[in-house]
Amino acid sequence: MTEPALPLLYGQHLARDRRRSAHTVRAYEATAVRLIGFLQSHWGEAVTAERLARVETADLRAFLAHRRNDGLSNASAARELSAVRGFLKFAAGDGAELPQLRGPRVKKGLPRPIAPHEAVALAETVAEEAREPWIGARDWAVLLLLYGAGLRIGEAVGLTGAVLPLGPTMRVTGKRAKTRAVPLLPQVRAAIEAYAALCPYGVSRDAPLFRGAKGGPLPPGMIRKAVRSARAGLGLSERTTPHALRHSFATHLLGRGADLRALQELLGHASLSSTQIYTAVDAAHLLDVYRNAHPRA
Repeated sequence: MTEPALPLLYGQHLARDRRRSAHTVRAYEATAVRLIGFLQSHWGEAVTAERLARVETADLRAFLAHRRNDGLSNASAARELSAVRGFLKFAAGDGAELPQLRGPRVKKGLPRPIAPHEAVALAETVAEEAREPWIGARDWAVLLLLYGAGLRIGEAVGLTGAVLPLGPTMRVTGKRAKTRAVPLLPQVRAAIEAYAALCPYGVSRDAPLFRGAKGGPLPPGMIRKAVRSARAGLGLSERTTPHALRHSFATHLLGRGADLRALQELLGHASLSSTQIYTAVDAAHLLDVYRNAHPRA
């Protein structure tokens, strides 16, 4: 089997047998192409399935070092390694003994926002993997509320039909029964309205807006479970949770000049100290950019 065929066959396997999203297929195929290109230069010979079955830990370590020179963060390098493992398992066969290599340690502590395109890809994948169209529309609307309006998962699933018809803002009840107004982007309004039109149980003022498959209130755990499944396919870290979308909402607004007090109101924080953590997140992001871009860093 020639090396150009391997990534393509791997992508077909992911789409057909694993039912991965188009975004995941593209990302994993790209990793496979990068790995083969590197190994061909590294080994000085053609890369075949048989040769991949004999790949060594030193080869993978060299590939990761090469990719880190491209500016990959620890989290991105860990995702790259995960994609490489999946490709090698496919190319070499289930019986092959693949080398063991620990991924880079991802520092924990501050909330870790995800990039805007990753947030959208996550919501798209969750919606695509839903078993019925109305459930996909429901999950899409819920996740857009988290990322597009900064809601907590409990706040989103706690909405009732009384929020309809939607306007430019929505009243949300948060912790300690505190209410706040959040602005609704046109895309978020459209997602909620599309779900309401498809929901087989209808929408009434006193009933939950978002319903479970059997018509009851939507449990937050169902959204968390769907996100866990989708993030695995996308190669996102375990810290990519529904709450991470709220973190991303806050971090991206702050990075674009949002006032800290206004952000506190949008998030429904009781004290400004809870909101100030996002200044540290934004500073950490700037430091990562500096370290990756500055020639003397």
